[in-house]
Amino acid sequence: MSTFLFLLFPKKQPGGVLPSQRYLHTVTLIDNNLYIIGGQYLTDTSIEIIGKEFICLDVSNPFNTWELSWENLTDINMVPPHIGAASAQSVANMFLYGGISTNNDEKDLIYIFDTRGNSTNSWITLNAIGETNKAFLTSIDNDGKMYLFGGKNKLNDEILNDMLIFDTITLTFTSGSLVNASSMRTDYGAVLLPNKNIIYLGGSIINNEPLTLNEVYLYDTIQDNWSIKTTSGYIPSRRFAFSAVLSLDGQKIIIFGGKGTTNLTALYELDVTNFNWYIPKVSGQIQDPRYWHKANVIGKYMVISFGCCYDQSIESDILLLDISNDQEYVWTTNFEPHLPSPLPTQVPTQEVISLRPFPSSSVLSPIMGTSITVFLLTIICIYAYKWTKLIRNMPTTNP
Repeated sequence: MSTFLFLLFPKKQPGGVLPSQRYLHTVTLIDNNLYIIGGQYLTDTSIEIIGKEFICLDVSNPFNTWELSWENLTDINMVPPHIGAASAQSVANMFLYGGISTNNDEKDLIYIFDTRGNSTNSWITLNAIGETNKAFLTSIDNDGKMYLFGGKNKLNDEILNDMLIFDTITLTFTSGSLVNASSMRTDYGAVLLPNKNIIYLGGSIINNEPLTLNEVYLYDTIQDNWSIKTTSGYIPSRRFAFSAVLSLDGQKIIIFGGKGTTNLTALYELDVTNFNWYIPKVSGQIQDPRYWHKANVIGKYMVISFGCCYDQSIESDILLLDISNDQEYVWTTNFEPHLPSPLPTQVPTQEVISLRPFPSSSVLSPIMGTSITVFLLTIICIYAYKWTKLIRNMPTTNP
């Protein structure tokens, strides 16, 4: 049985070993662990090596982004080296869909990894005949289903606008409605809203031409229909390969980076109550924008993983944006996990038993005192009444 290998990659230690820098990878959050697999990097000629790497970051404990403790799972990785896949989580399983193999190996359509296992036997595959193998798309998982919109057809490089739905319980595919659907696109941003609508933003078409963000598309996963919204405010420049997450209050979409952005235009938020774009107030050390990275919301942080193209010698592979205060976001290097609230103090059993059948003495005292007072007043009133009546009935004596 294979054993996991734990590696500590201190960014400032001379000669320290770093995980391979990558983009077009997948990141899946399962049980306080970030599972990262696949990807490539332009300046690395060993793309197949990067694409084979499978690493994990434990986010249940505090950490500093300059000292990341990675768990190396590469020895148990059964997925061929690849880029541009989509991933989702269902219970303890990681589902990996599509993508393009970087070493021309045959690749199955679906790979499923049981995170509770620790061997190559933790993987199973599914190759659904007749289903399109797509790449460069975003998977939205909701109620056990992966919503796989658009992307690029692996066989002919055609850019699509279909809605493929994979049920992670029954392991079957269905198709969503295309009536009034979004235009074809790849490398877009997508977020599941609290009302079960998926919002689609930006992306690119042929020759990586970026799409505008002055309109967004909404797909209703319950009613299986599409709608379009026109945005206003400080509309971001055209872009693709950016990340998008939902704010903690569920009312804003936060986007970061993308192809062709600068430091001043890297971070925006869209208010989904009125579809108005804003530039949020941000403090801390402003981070250079990235593209083809990934982002997850973990606790109070937007956690950004790898991407292109940053200097790994002076920038961490993981970026943290504290989004807990919607009036001011903060770039930070320290991660503090969300701790559950302490349980309420238990009342001793004997106290509960003694209090249930009887009122407390503090309650009994005024009740008893009031009862005695009322009783005495009643006796006095009766006696006074009878005495008065007796006096009135006595015969009058003449002098």
